[in-house]
Amino acid sequence: MEESYRLIREQICDVCYKMWQRGIVAANDGNVSVKLEDGTFLCTPTGISKSMITPKMLVRTDIEGNVLEAADGYRPSSEMKMHFRCYMERPDVGAVVHAHPPAATTFAAAQMALDSYCVMENVVQTGAVPVAPYATPSTDEVAESVAPLLASHDAMLLARHGALTVGADLTAAYYKMESLEQYAKTTLYLKILGGAQDMDRDTIDTLIGLREKYGLKGKHPGYVKYNKHQGPEVF
Repeated sequence: MEESYRLIREQICDVCYKMWQRGIVAANDGNVSVKLEDGTFLCTPTGISKSMITPKMLVRTDIEGNVLEAADGYRPSSEMKMHFRCYMERPDVGAVVHAHPPAATTFAAAQMALDSYCVMENVVQTGAVPVAPYATPSTDEVAESVAPLLASHDAMLLARHGALTVGADLTAAYYKMESLEQYAKTTLYLKILGGAQDMDRDTIDTLIGLREKYGLKGKHPGYVKYNKHQGPEVF
């Protein structure tokens, strides 16, 4: 248990550094959490750049956000309310990543879902990525805004805010954040070039069906388009 606990702490710090290195976060942006075997949680402290976080800075809490273990001067982010809601809604979730990746956050600010089906990797990895309604940061509103989307999505945009991904473990949650930002970039570049048509329905269904062959876990919305004003349209 002690060895596993140490490795998880190191993994969180490694993911934090990768996020900063890739420009997915800046300054004190973002937060990461992992659910431990005993039902408690390890999370990144508030107010610290992800490039500087060390294992000793991480905070352990219960599901209510009560601090169980922390070095002097370190406390969990107020955004943990959103993380806890993810764990409560999805028993299969073992890790949550919140960040402000530039391209994805651009779509979040414009309140535009990512639902193009012209790049195979985007179709297989995440499918359509919706936008959770705007909510004031650090409040219960944020947790409420993402809750309905968790039933069918592992990745989502937060209106005028950033992005959120979940996974069975930290690697899965982090990879989804990388894939989400890649999705946003390719979508943005395609818009610059004048756009591209979605693949035909049979091709889309075939690609989604490959998830099982590739061993991809988690939720996938299938073939969904998002109308900004009327919500999802399932095909």
